[in-house]
Amino acid sequence: MTTSRIWHPVLRQLLLAQPGKLIGGALLAALTVVAGMALLGLSGWFITATSVAGLHASTAIVFDVFGPSAGIRLLAIGRTGSRYAERLVTHDATFAALASIRVQLFRGWSRPEAASRLLRQPAKLLFRLTADIDALESLYLRLLVPAFSALCAALLAGVALGVMQWQLGLGLAAWLLAAGGGIGWRVVRGARRPAIVRSRAIERLRSGAIDLVAGQTDLVMAGRIDAQCQALAQIDRSLAQADVALLKLDTAAGAAYGVAGSLTLAGMLLAVAALVEQQALSMPAAALALLVALTAVEPFAGLRRGALEAGRMLLAMRRLAPRLGHHAVAAAPVDTAPGLRLEHVSAAHAGSNVAILHDVSLHIADGERVALIGPSGAGKSTLLAIAARELAPLSGKVHAPRACLFTQKTELFQDSLRDNLRLADPSASDARLWEALQAAGLEDEVRAFAGGLDTMLGEGGLGLSGGQARRLALARLFLHESTLWLLDEATEALNAQTAGDVLQRLRARCEGRSLLIATHLRREAALADRLIRIRDGRIVEQLQRGTDGFAAALAGLRGD
Repeated sequence: MTTSRIWHPVLRQLLLAQPGKLIGGALLAALTVVAGMALLGLSGWFITATSVAGLHASTAIVFDVFGPSAGIRLLAIGRTGSRYAERLVTHDATFAALASIRVQLFRGWSRPEAASRLLRQPAKLLFRLTADIDALESLYLRLLVPAFSALCAALLAGVALGVMQWQLGLGLAAWLLAAGGGIGWRVVRGARRPAIVRSRAIERLRSGAIDLVAGQTDLVMAGRIDAQCQALAQIDRSLAQADVALLKLDTAAGAAYGVAGSLTLAGMLLAVAALVEQQALSMPAAALALLVALTAVEPFAGLRRGALEAGRMLLAMRRLAPRLGHHAVAAAPVDTAPGLRLEHVSAAHAGSNVAILHDVSLHIADGERVALIGPSGAGKSTLLAIAARELAPLSGKVHAPRACLFTQKTELFQDSLRDNLRLADPSASDARLWEALQAAGLEDEVRAFAGGLDTMLGEGGLGLSGGQARRLALARLFLHESTLWLLDEATEALNAQTAGDVLQRLRARCEGRSLLIATHLRREAALADRLIRIRDGRIVEQLQRGTDGFAAALAGLRGD
């Protein structure tokens, strides 16, 4: 992706979020800089003019001290007010824009192909939603706004001095843009590589630390704990080297801007001295020119931090731009016709062209219960993913109603029981939540908790037993307004008693819904009216309840 194609979606999303506030914040920042320049310039002019006027009694009497004094007070108050307003507006606009970008990213990553890729490396998703979006905060606050303020300062200084002497104004503006912009550009180029190395090292360090803490038992058992610690130490050394490189560059940039300021002051001093000597410029005007030139350098020095982080910003934009480029999630079409129908469907895992399913045709009537049986790797879970619209087929047609996938892995989050349940239906009332918990056999246990529905769970549902977590996921399934339930090894990790109770409750609640089950277990397949055997990605046999083949196939499955 080219640099322009990286910048375009990011800037568009930023500006569309809060255009008025973002532009207003930049104008307020420029106004603050301009007020500071005018304040110092007017103060210098006033002090010098007062001194000159005091040399003669006649000029001292007629000299107006009230106008400049009022102007100085006005500029001082205005600068303070504009600074406060600028901070308020720019930060408010930035946070609102970042919130909008997070929503847009969630929309982009809700696409099945994007979500499945990120789920294979969840640390990347965490980093995209935290550090990468934080880098975009710096894009506006530390790069775009300071650059606009510096440009305004250079142009205003050029105009102000150009009114006195056009060569002086033109020379100052050209010098400021060349020196200030040149130093900033050099910092951007020099900081790009270490900033990218630093950003990637932080991501790897965070991911590695999470893996170390979460998998320390397995690492100890495998004898790999020391190797993991050494790998993290090596990443930390790379991070330290990048930090040192950036600190050196920051120091050099500070020195360069200091030298540029000194050269500006020295050059301006020589120029105005010559003009005063030629009587082309008065002494008060010379003082104003000197102080305006001196303050015009400061906004360019404010670019230093943004320039140092430009590499990090560019990396973040390169990562986020593809998802920000999507205006909306491409919603999978939901058929109004009842049941599920696949027509000559072939499918492969995401990122692969090797087909797992081959020319599969299948029809499940509304309210019918079907079980997919067959060896591991036959394509049962892939078929469920196709039916759930989580995987696009390589070929063929899919006609599916709204579906809910219930897998053997219980996905619970570090949140309240209420909010975990409302993932299925955000508008569900407490009464409906309790009804779902009752149907799942968890109501009495939740009522016994001190917090009830407000009870907080730990990471991954910590605080609930395996059976309780499974029942909570079952209650969430019951809240889904879907006509097709897809069960993938739904009771694999449960003991026989708990599994039997879960299946009994599923049977009671699935009336009027279609049910498609992928299983190796007899107890799960017993829910079905029809068995479909899959082997090597193809349907090889279909057996209806009541036939000898159905009973034999059921008996051949794994028992409790």
